[in-house]
Amino acid sequence: MTRRQRGRGFWLLGTVLLFAGGILFGLVLQNVWVGLVLAAAISIGWLIAYESRRGRNEGIYDRDDDGAQI
Repeated sequence: MTRRQRGRGFWLLGTVLLFAGGILFGLVLQNVWVGLVLAAAISIGWLIAYESRRGRNEGIYDRDDDGAQI
């Protein structure tokens, strides 16, 4: 198993667990759709953070990019 496959497998397993947790959370709130939407949003955020970490782009500070300035 290559590193890339292992990384995808880890992300996929985490996503499945997030969706299972979202379904359980939705059942507690008596609305499964809310749980699924929250799980999807968290999963997308986790994917962005995970890929940033794999690409070694986390925590990079660009002094020329401080957001919108007037």
